[in-house]
Amino acid sequence: MEFFLGAFTAEWEQRRAALLHELSLGRQTSADEDERRRRGGAAANMAAGMKPGFRPRPAERGRFGDGGRHRSADRPMRLRFVGLASGGQPAVVKMASFGGGSRLGAMINYVSRHGDVVVENERGEQLRGRDQLSAVGGAWDHLMKNRAESRDIGLFKITVTEERRDGEEVTERARAIVRRGLGDRAFAFAVSARPDGSGYDIDGITVLRSPGGERLTADEKATVIVQQRLDAGRATEGSASFRFTGYGNGTDYGSARLRSLVAAHKGEVCDEQGRAIGDGKRAGDLVQLEWRGQLHSRKPRDVMHLVLSARPGTNAAAFQDAARDFLGTQFAGHRYVFSLHDAASDPKAQATGGKRPHVHVHAIIAMRSDAGDRIETTIPAFRAWRLTMAEKARGHGIAMEMTDRRDRVSPPAYSKNQVRPLNTIGRTQHAGTSDAAQRRYDAKRADAERFPRTARSQAYVRVAQQQWQEIASMRLSRPEQDFVKAQLSRLEDRRAPSELRALAQGEQSNSGSQLRTQLGKLSELVWEGDDMRRMTQPEFEAYEKRVETALFQAERTISPAERKDFEEIATAARDHVNVHRELVASNEQRRHNEMAEPKERRSPDQHRDDEKQRWNDAVARHGFAAAEAANRVLLAIEQSRDAMERAEAGDRSPDKMAALRQELDSR
Repeated sequence: MEFFLGAFTAEWEQRRAALLHELSLGRQTSADEDERRRRGGAAANMAAGMKPGFRPRPAERGRFGDGGRHRSADRPMRLRFVGLASGGQPAVVKMASFGGGSRLGAMINYVSRHGDVVVENERGEQLRGRDQLSAVGGAWDHLMKNRAESRDIGLFKITVTEERRDGEEVTERARAIVRRGLGDRAFAFAVSARPDGSGYDIDGITVLRSPGGERLTADEKATVIVQQRLDAGRATEGSASFRFTGYGNGTDYGSARLRSLVAAHKGEVCDEQGRAIGDGKRAGDLVQLEWRGQLHSRKPRDVMHLVLSARPGTNAAAFQDAARDFLGTQFAGHRYVFSLHDAASDPKAQATGGKRPHVHVHAIIAMRSDAGDRIETTIPAFRAWRLTMAEKARGHGIAMEMTDRRDRVSPPAYSKNQVRPLNTIGRTQHAGTSDAAQRRYDAKRADAERFPRTARSQAYVRVAQQQWQEIASMRLSRPEQDFVKAQLSRLEDRRAPSELRALAQGEQSNSGSQLRTQLGKLSELVWEGDDMRRMTQPEFEAYEKRVETALFQAERTISPAERKDFEEIATAARDHVNVHRELVASNEQRRHNEMAEPKERRSPDQHRDDEKQRWNDAVARHGFAAAEAANRVLLAIEQSRDAMERAEAGDRSPDKMAALRQELDSR
């Protein structure tokens, strides 16, 4: 049977067809060949004259990391607007969630409807049934860091034994006991008197991190710590026995557990200030509005869940092909699986959130590629994704355009933490978790006009208005004319002059506060890289990218008068990073040399010559002052580490050991 790769237009089709052809001939691909196919870069690198294994530096890669290596040219605004006026639909690419490696199986089960829907991977292979789907986790395991999520919320129970007291007195007494054990943490609790009159029980929920930064772990060790505090401040009569009964991550967990506590105790719940929490709404507001900023929550981001959507009535097969091309182009080199859901083929019942009227694709994507590059999820990256999705859709006969909410002065989107679902039949109905969230949700659902507040976005809107006006002068059909008129009507700024002046003054004063915030983040990032001895080359590249991102965000908030000062700060920050780049490279080279050549074969003269050469190179590149400062930091760290090694060998007491660790952490 003859085989023509040219018959397939898309690269992923050619790769899949070649693989299937080899399998049909009984050939088995080697593991090395499979690895090259997944990485998708060895042959291309060799063809370009690069050495195998070549990895470009961050500045040479695509701005959006490996997952953003393909960036479609920004389609002219007029072409986009004409496409929308002609009936084109907006490209919808939503970031649904992130998850750790432990969540991968559950996420794949969701998009595959527990194996009832066919799932396709990045190699074009179709996976059916739970056995094939369960193998995905093992194939992706080396890409998962499996970093544990932070413990933010703890559940506790205190058993108090003392004489019977009146109701109000018991509540105040219970609040004092909880505060004695938990300190200045935020918490909520309910009191239940025991029937035998021997005392009462306190059931509660608390933020595990204190304002001072101490985080309890809600385990046996933390239970002992809290119990010791209770015993230290206990009065002569009575006793209190404390234990943690559970813990969780984030505001969703905290809201659910606090609502359950309120329901179980029929609204007789108080917080650490003695305020009553009488219903589920008050419980949700407390967690979302007051506790959120105290959590300092952290979740692993090994995989992301992306949703691509189209209007009801869109050809499902064509949209699936467009989604396949989009994923293959935008996330080349990454592992992913995806599946199509539409009302006709979705096995999930409508009452439980299935059979949605619009066609959509769910994709689960590994954040890190086999080459070690991570996908960058920023606003410019999302815009690039929508551009690529619209481009691929048009290639499959679907009229689709990338849209910016400033094109129509649309209101901002609401996040999943700002709403909770009420009805999942058809288009999901939500309720806001706070008054502000409800207003945001109502504005988005009503598609209300929301004019931008920044000077840059206001200039964008003026350009968009000019483009719509020019399109209105063209020869258009009646539906197209109506659409253009509607857009021009939306773009008319009906706000009063006094409101506009207030916004301008507010923006000017807010710019300074935004700049201070961004420079504060930049300062933390710069000093984060002070200890380069433990940082590998890939970790340093990620650190360097974070510094550049912070500089970019700070630059967007400065005024023209502040640009000169900002440029001096940016230059100093980059010089600081450059010095550390030299240190990391030196450490990498030293480790490589130590592995390649045993120490006993290297003479003292060789060591002295190498050190002298590295010092001269550092001074030539960065100046004597910068090299000397970096050398002092490394010398102090080395001295502390040597002292710690001697202490661990028994030369120092445990107290001195702890002091040395504290000294090393402070450097």
